[in-house]
Amino acid sequence: MAYSQPFPLAQPIQKVQQPTFGPDLAVRLICPECRDPNPNIVEEFSSGDLVCGTCGLVLGDRIVDTRSEWRTFANDEGDDPSRVGAASDPLMEGMEQLDTTISFRDGGSGIARELQRAASRSAASRSERNLLQAFRDISSWCDQFSLPKTICDIAKQLYKRSDEEKLLRGKPLDAVIAACIFIACRQAHVPRTFREICNLTHVSKKVLGQCYKALEQAFNLTPGASQDRHHTAPTGTTGAEDLLVRYCNHLDLPPNVQPICKDIIVKARELGIADGRSPVSIAGGAIYFTCCLLDKPKTIKEISTVAGVSEGTIKLVYRLYYAEKEKLVKEEWIKDGKAKLERLPVESGSK
Repeated sequence: MAYSQPFPLAQPIQKVQQPTFGPDLAVRLICPECRDPNPNIVEEFSSGDLVCGTCGLVLGDRIVDTRSEWRTFANDEGDDPSRVGAASDPLMEGMEQLDTTISFRDGGSGIARELQRAASRSAASRSERNLLQAFRDISSWCDQFSLPKTICDIAKQLYKRSDEEKLLRGKPLDAVIAACIFIACRQAHVPRTFREICNLTHVSKKVLGQCYKALEQAFNLTPGASQDRHHTAPTGTTGAEDLLVRYCNHLDLPPNVQPICKDIIVKARELGIADGRSPVSIAGGAIYFTCCLLDKPKTIKEISTVAGVSEGTIKLVYRLYYAEKEKLVKEEWIKDGKAKLERLPVESGSK
């Protein structure tokens, strides 16, 4: 993942380019005694000297050892391959990444508490502390939601960019983090619904929608994870077929159910069946329709629990699909013996 310039603004602000200074790479170091155009310069880190390897003339002293630090910091004897610090985090570029810990053991004098307060005030500014706290909250919520580290990093990138541009000033921290996680899920093609994000973060749907719209307009984000798919849903919303993988896994359905259910949803969208319904409702009704069609019994209550919609909503979508069952079910499925229209119940009650 590239961290150079994540989430550029839709209308970038023109900034004056400051002149940069660097070492002159055209200058060559040669020995004044040998004057060899191809000098043999040796860096002796043990003594800190820069020596000509041909005549032994010392060309410089107190050079800095840029190699890795492999000293032993263990209390007991033996090899300790630990380094002097953790790897640098690209998300914390420009911030101090080394911590100082002060012991509580001060003999009851209270000096340690005062030192800790002074260290905390001088260690980082308020904005940096808020950024670190937001990163910890994003990591915690992503762990609770069983989201991979990729989504966690995207959410952190998005939050840092919004904090740098001051896009959501005055909005609650939880709402901003929830919007970043929601967008990160869509960018990684593992979308979550507003209801799932709201249940996880306890943020109201209205505030979450406001933060999402502000970030989407500022960074010109792709409105929906299915934008880059070959069979795309209408842009602006998450397609119902994007939710099938998770729902089918939770329902412990066979692998052949998901592709058939996906074809049914795409065909129904082309015919305009169940237009205007939410993707969650369509996914729940399509799964029940497919389970009955393939004789993989699942009750409406089970599907309702997994999808998070009411049983009446699933029944309504099923009725719409049942009315056009001849158009939705392919002839090859019936010829192969996978599907039978007779298995579909006339009433949408659970088996």
